[in-house]
Amino acid sequence: MAQALRPNTAGGLLATDGKPHPLQDALLAVTLVLGVTSFITALVDEDLHLLSSWTGLVGILTGAYGQWVSETTRERFGLILGLGAAAVGFFLGMAHGGLFGGLID
Repeated sequence: MAQALRPNTAGGLLATDGKPHPLQDALLAVTLVLGVTSFITALVDEDLHLLSSWTGLVGILTGAYGQWVSETTRERFGLILGLGAAAVGFFLGMAHGGLFGGLID
């Protein structure tokens, strides 16, 4: 066997380089929560279009910034999942009434 198999002793689940990344981990968590919220509210009821479109928009922005500052592949993978959910929720929310639908005449 040419290469010995070594266990991963780097530490955290997302930090594969052994260094802490608190900003990136926070952006990942916020993006995932906003993306799931936007996606679920867009699928549940059309009347929740304000919530789904705004959480989707903020999720897209936090996910894009998270992609820009991310340092590991695991962080980027989670951010892409959150970005995808936020984008689908945002677009469904826009189709159901948009960011200001019914508020501004």
